[in-house]
Amino acid sequence: MEDSPFSRLPEDTLHQIFSSLSLREIMICRSVCKVFNITLTSSSFMHLVSTRSHLNLLALRPPLHHHHHNHHSRHVPLHSCIHVYDPDQNQWLRFSLDFLPFRSPYPVASSLGLVYLWADSPDSNKLLIVCNPLTRQYRVLPQLGSAWSRHGSVLVDSRNRVMVLTELAALYFSFAQKTQQWLKFSSNLPSKPRSPIVISNSVFALCDVGSPWRSKWKLFSCAVKNLLNLNVNVMNNNWECLERHEWGDIFDIMKRPRLIPGNGNNILMIGGLKSSYSFNQSCLTILILRLDLETMEWEEASRMPEAMHRWFQDSKFKVFGGGNRVCFSGKKVGRLALWDCSKWRWIDGVPGNGDELFRGFTYEARLTAVP
Repeated sequence: MEDSPFSRLPEDTLHQIFSSLSLREIMICRSVCKVFNITLTSSSFMHLVSTRSHLNLLALRPPLHHHHHNHHSRHVPLHSCIHVYDPDQNQWLRFSLDFLPFRSPYPVASSLGLVYLWADSPDSNKLLIVCNPLTRQYRVLPQLGSAWSRHGSVLVDSRNRVMVLTELAALYFSFAQKTQQWLKFSSNLPSKPRSPIVISNSVFALCDVGSPWRSKWKLFSCAVKNLLNLNVNVMNNNWECLERHEWGDIFDIMKRPRLIPGNGNNILMIGGLKSSYSFNQSCLTILILRLDLETMEWEEASRMPEAMHRWFQDSKFKVFGGGNRVCFSGKKVGRLALWDCSKWRWIDGVPGNGDELFRGFTYEARLTAVP
């Protein structure tokens, strides 16, 4: 393509040709050849098409063992990429991260078009970075110790305020703060927070309050108060256990439940539906429950079809997504299962050999998001 007449067209002409494409088509054309990629990532073209509507995608995290291997390898490339799935077009896309001057980028979260990832600095320190893979812009957050990357969960709210949460402590950061540093608060949770999520101005997480022999899950919440003086944003370190008599044994019927943010003011809880209360019980299916935070009432959103559940019955699985889309990855299943607006279907063509356990997050690809 570099030697074709197309590559000798003036830049303005190329911009006018490609400006008629949708954002989805622009992302596909970037991977065609080097000329297209340079043209479609230039700042002048990005400005020309900045009003394109965003894409609602599902992004994959690399398998954990790849992440740890890259951390210790001296021969890993400086750049990587993010694999994303477009549910509306049933298509896989790939966003390059070669613009980042750091090793082993590992994406962990996203909000409003920005992706947050861990990476290794030249002196092998762990950095938390925010970037827009579409515009190839990035920004480095204040440095953290490597233990936070190993044990902390990165949470980002709708205002791009960042939290790193562990069992014992929580870090909080906002670029709107006068002091550009992390604020640290005590967590004092009863156990390691499981699948923490942010909805509105609150953090929600599941904690196991049971014994070493039998799990007992409870739902905890913590308010994040945004005061007028941005220098004193504080996290309320008094976690509240959310319980209602009407809920009955809602947590006892679920095996290894996880939380995912639903649409609006809703929480989705996903887990195996136990067949009995015995210690090592099998699961009848995978259940999706929905909690309305305004009425504090649970309802069943859906359950995995039997034919699909057979693939996950004897397999460890991971769950990720948001809104009305929940994705399931199982060990050696070879593909992903997707609950999409009450419909269930398979996702084929998973990067790699398809047998890995993938985690992920929702990603709204936007050209207007600035780190």
